[in-house]
Amino acid sequence: MSEEIVVIPGDGIGQEVVPAAVEVLEAVGDFDFVEADAGDHVKAETGEALPDETYELVADADATLFGAAGETAADVILPLRTAVDSFVNVRPAKAYPGVDALRPETDLVFLRENTEGVYAGHEDRLSDDLSTLTRVVTTSASERLAEFACDYVGGEGGHFQVAHKANVMRETDGRFLDAVVETAEKNGVETDAVLMDAFATHVCLDPTQFDTVVCPNLAGDVLSDLAAGLVGGLGLLPSANIGPDNALFEPVHGTAPDIAGEGIANPAATILSAAMLLDHLGYDEEAERVNSAVEAVLADGPRTPDLGGDASTEDVTAAVLEHL
Repeated sequence: MSEEIVVIPGDGIGQEVVPAAVEVLEAVGDFDFVEADAGDHVKAETGEALPDETYELVADADATLFGAAGETAADVILPLRTAVDSFVNVRPAKAYPGVDALRPETDLVFLRENTEGVYAGHEDRLSDDLSTLTRVVTTSASERLAEFACDYVGGEGGHFQVAHKANVMRETDGRFLDAVVETAEKNGVETDAVLMDAFATHVCLDPTQFDTVVCPNLAGDVLSDLAAGLVGGLGLLPSANIGPDNALFEPVHGTAPDIAGEGIANPAATILSAAMLLDHLGYDEEAERVNSAVEAVLADGPRTPDLGGDASTEDVTAAVLEHL
């Protein structure tokens, strides 16, 4: 029986890059694809950005491939991550040969806590002059992320960095840092704690100082986008939202409304997200084939305009398929 993969193109260029990634998945495996819908256009038609049917499909699927959502992003992606009980967001940031990167030596992975922090907080407008936001950090969620990180770096003898701001946010980031470091110590994994603002400087000056970076939710979001600027742009960053039983895969970029519908969106991040999906489902060889094909196309072309070329989404997809 083949695995069921829910496909949600979403808004903007998601409508162009997700079908490209599906073509690649079809070329390397036998999957049951179920298309669902979410995003701005769905809200305009139905009044809700994420239909219950889509949520249930994602919760029951083996994996989901998602494109992007526009103004309704918070109403779509956060519940979708909840649907798969995603406790960690895995975001690789790697520079590829042939791509004009600010730091071509960059090769790191962010492991971002995905359930807590300010994104899971509650905002209140208390007066015309005052708004507040609560921040949620628990030891249990921080430990769960740390256990994943320990496995990710190979267990005992492994090593990762922890980005934090515990010197100022002593209770919340302090709890996060303590839980992560203590869990790592129990697993025989070494850690280096680095202030997140200092990390932002040091990763630009010398990204080879870092390899696997464990972060609270907001910090992981911001710092991984910063790393995208080092490797050539958001069009190159895939991501995986991992839960206990299933997972959601998506490019880090958004809907890119300025180029949506023009057929020139870079499909690399979404195809690389599909490779992460394959790896998650146990198709290691197929995942490596897809990664190698994308690397070859990035090195030799064709390239979309964001990477200095003039190729279309279709051109790049065809080249990846040819390399496969």
